Amino acid sequence: MTDTQSPDLRASARELHDAGLCVLPIKSDGSKAPAVRSWTPYKVQRSTPAEHDSWFGGSRPAGIAVVYGSVSGNVEMIEFEGHAIADGLLDEVTEIMDASGLGDEWQAILSGWATESPSGGRHYRVRVEDGVPGNTKLSSRLAREDEYTDKEQQQLREKPNARIIRVQIETRGEGGYGLVEPSGGTVHASGRPYVRLAGEPATIPTLDAAAMTAIRDVCRMLDTLPKPETPKTAPRDTRPLPEGAVRPGEDYEARTDWQDILAGTFRPLITRGSTTYWGWADGVGGVKATTGRDPERDRLYVFATGSEFQADTPYSKFGAYALLHHSGNHKAAAAELRRRGFGTEPPRRRLNAVPQHSQHFSDGSSALEVDHAPDAQDEFEGGPDLRVVSTTPDLDITNEADAIDGVLALMKAGRLPDLYKRSGGPCWVHQDDNGNPLMQQLGTDNLRAYLADHVTSYVVKKGPDEVETEERELFMPKTCGTILGRKDWPLPPLRGIVTSPVVRPDGSLLQVPGYDPATGLYLQPRVPLRRLQPQVTTDSLARAKDIVLGQMLADFPFATPSDRAHYVGALLTPILRPHFFGPTPMFIITATAPGSGKSLLKDIFKYGYGIAETAWPENDTELRKSITTQLYTTGQPVVVLDNLPNGYVVKSPVLSSLLTTEHWGDRVLGSTASVTMPNDRLWIITGNALRTGGDNGRRTMWIRLDPDHPDPDQRDGFRVGDLRPWLRANASTVVAALVTMVRAWFAAGAPKVRVRKGDYSEWASLLAGLLNYLGVEGWMADRDQAIDQDDELLEWLAFLETWRVKLGDQPVQTGAVLAAVADHVPRHPKTGELPTANVLGGWLKSRDGRYFGTHKVVKVWDSHRRQNLWRVDVHADRGTGRHES
Repeated sequence: MTDTQSPDLRASARELHDAGLCVLPIKSDGSKAPAVRSWTPYKVQRSTPAEHDSWFGGSRPAGIAVVYGSVSGNVEMIEFEGHAIADGLLDEVTEIMDASGLGDEWQAILSGWATESPSGGRHYRVRVEDGVPGNTKLSSRLAREDEYTDKEQQQLREKPNARIIRVQIETRGEGGYGLVEPSGGTVHASGRPYVRLAGEPATIPTLDAAAMTAIRDVCRMLDTLPKPETPKTAPRDTRPLPEGAVRPGEDYEARTDWQDILAGTFRPLITRGSTTYWGWADGVGGVKATTGRDPERDRLYVFATGSEFQADTPYSKFGAYALLHHSGNHKAAAAELRRRGFGTEPPRRRLNAVPQHSQHFSDGSSALEVDHAPDAQDEFEGGPDLRVVSTTPDLDITNEADAIDGVLALMKAGRLPDLYKRSGGPCWVHQDDNGNPLMQQLGTDNLRAYLADHVTSYVVKKGPDEVETEERELFMPKTCGTILGRKDWPLPPLRGIVTSPVVRPDGSLLQVPGYDPATGLYLQPRVPLRRLQPQVTTDSLARAKDIVLGQMLADFPFATPSDRAHYVGALLTPILRPHFFGPTPMFIITATAPGSGKSLLKDIFKYGYGIAETAWPENDTELRKSITTQLYTTGQPVVVLDNLPNGYVVKSPVLSSLLTTEHWGDRVLGSTASVTMPNDRLWIITGNALRTGGDNGRRTMWIRLDPDHPDPDQRDGFRVGDLRPWLRANASTVVAALVTMVRAWFAAGAPKVRVRKGDYSEWASLLAGLLNYLGVEGWMADRDQAIDQDDELLEWLAFLETWRVKLGDQPVQTGAVLAAVADHVPRHPKTGELPTANVLGGWLKSRDGRYFGTHKVVKVWDSHRRQNLWRVDVHADRGTGRHES
């Protein structure tokens, strides 16, 4: 039949109806969809001749289809797709049917009523006693690349792991329909017709349900889609044993034939290519299983449910043996095969050595030649003094108590590398993505992962042959939790991280990367360390001073020599930090205008030591959280609170507390646990026109920049050019220069210059002596100017001086003070209003005896009036013998 023919669809409908089939009209648009509003009713009720007249009475060609299932007398269609015919599946199915005793039934189907589809496929119909199932896909395969449609190629581009499947054999049963001849023309997308090859609707054969089930099973056996394997039926691939050893199951797979394994259960019926088809050993029924369909993974697929094997599940040879002879117990099966001579005895697992650190470290930090940069090929002396463990310890954790004792013993023996303890428990040191050191407090999962890497833990199990076997096993989470729940651990204490060579408390130099047992510090250099010369010479000190003072800092517009001295002191403080006790004050880097160089001064710390930057918090609660986070997790020696608002007044009781305490205690975020950490950081604040208030002023060292230029950021002609590229190239040299300056001072006896700076006097005296030795003038010479930076101090100084002038030294009431000097009384910090007499009295109480400049307020109790009076004393009045009553 050709496209130009006009088929008599009404006559075809009559033929189909007479054969007991339900007929449907099909659209002529290539969609193969029914040409009725809804075809659902026709799944249960046959269409009538009158409906056929209305559907097929016109002259326009259309398609015709049959509804399969009970509405058509339990007729089922078996469809071979065109690519299945091209693959030879019809011939293969026919051969298998003959071999399995289903040849007659299959031939009846092939000759009963056969149609060729426009794509070259085959449609065969069969009437089944006792009903038919729904539409079923029997056999499929993965599509080949040359078969991909444009849509499928796009799908693979979007999802490269997607599977493109070609159904090869399927059925149309209950609730399904299929086109029949003489449908043609535009009914099919190809434009080709459906053609009758054999028989007719009236000659559809009838088979019983058992025969039809067997025929479907044979078709299903040709399915080549990969089936998921389970450990019980086909164990997953395992790593090969060392030195060519072979497991019993692997040896059994290689040396045994399926016929030996399946004897008594299945018998071979036919072999086509690499595939063998199997039937029951007693000869009853047809094909029940296949082997060898996938030559790369020879598996047994059983399609029947009457055996020990699970249907539609792949079995390896070893899996089949274990099921048939050991009820699926693979361990028992392996033991029996080993006894029978399969496999080789694997050697005992040896403990692997911990690999040596691949990175080279220097053992010092000077050699200040400008043209000498650290080099991966440098021959460094000595090398890093790291805690090297030659082998991974093995530990029997069969008993949990022994496991805990064993871990503690390994800790005590120093066999767990790079594990330390600090406030809160065990921790390790690692780097973030930017190379910054972090201190990680271990949780249960962290400790379990660490022990998995550094301890070969195992449990001892007794096999069926009474042989004890060591099997690799990780620590249980509850065991790790119990270890972490202790109050102490035999681990080296981690007291902090340093990122450059530092001076120990005894005056020696810590210069070797890694953990230093003498101090509990972990040196993780921010820059490669230069080789250290045995002695600091006059020339090396001169080069160091020139690099830091004559080049790097030469063009910064420090407002006074004091500001320059303070910055140099700040640069040297991280190197001296372990040498002295107590906190350090806060350094405020401020400027008269943006673009003056504050960020560049900050970046010198960043490139040399590394800094932890954090935004200025909105309130003291957030500031406390930020401080705790920096001290608890980060390892950078410098913390920068960057870019405060212009003219901001730094006035925080939390900051005041931080700057006067050696140890900071707080609750860990997200936990109820409290920890105490050493306050060993240098705290820096940056911003323009900053000022201080409260107690923060006397806890501050000022670094002021004044470029005296209308466009500070347009200045040029600097000695080192652009500073940041220069720092990237010379950061190692800068650190070496700073270390050399400190070493030279210690070599000269570390002379101090005694100065007073409250809680910071020890630190201030060290820096005064060091800067004096280096010839850097101005250390703490800005005390008068520093007063100008403290708003509260200036305000109260003016108030008390005016009070003294107008009211003299006589005690007066607060009301009299308000009346006499109202214009100079400090205003309420929030409302800006004049305080009441009671509020002013409270302010005076909190400042009783405190000097503002040379003036102080003194409380005098008036026993007659039974109230407090107040007067202002001047420092020159001290020692006059006057007493307050």
